Amino acid sequence: MKKRRQGKIKEIIRQFDVGTQEELAERLKDAGFSVTQATVSRDIREMKLSKMPTEDGGQKYIFWEQGGSPVENKYVRVLQEAYASAETAQNIVVVKTESGMAMAVAAALDALGLPEVVGCIAGDDTIFVAVHNLEETRELEEKIRMIAGHRAGKGTSPAKDAGEG
Repeated sequence: MKKRRQGKIKEIIRQFDVGTQEELAERLKDAGFSVTQATVSRDIREMKLSKMPTEDGGQKYIFWEQGGSPVENKYVRVLQEAYASAETAQNIVVVKTESGMAMAVAAALDALGLPEVVGCIAGDDTIFVAVHNLEETRELEEKIRMIAGHRAGKGTSPAKDAGEG
């Protein structure tokens, strides 16, 4: 039963922007699963679900997979902590990070298993992310911003947008 329920949770969060445990519990009940808040909370913890911002300012649960198993939340946290900006240049996404963090962010991007990523080259605070084609480049740039918790912009960090950089 737990395996089926957790499979349904994956399906639900891929299909809908679910931001709370209560909403997830309701959607599971609508799908025929009898669940308590404690069960949903335990499933979220076991599945290592993360939250990321939505375009409307809310949050939603996400589930990253690598080789069929959940990727540790640490990769999302590394990206959220070290990300400064992202900008496209043809089929490359140039990601700027906090000083000294590019290698960690590049490793996180590789570990997240994002299908658009061909590979990463990292320096001290800059990463070149090779992407298959131009269309996927824009998608990846936005996906990286969303994971990092930044809204779409002109490739700058919030501090620079506010005139502090």
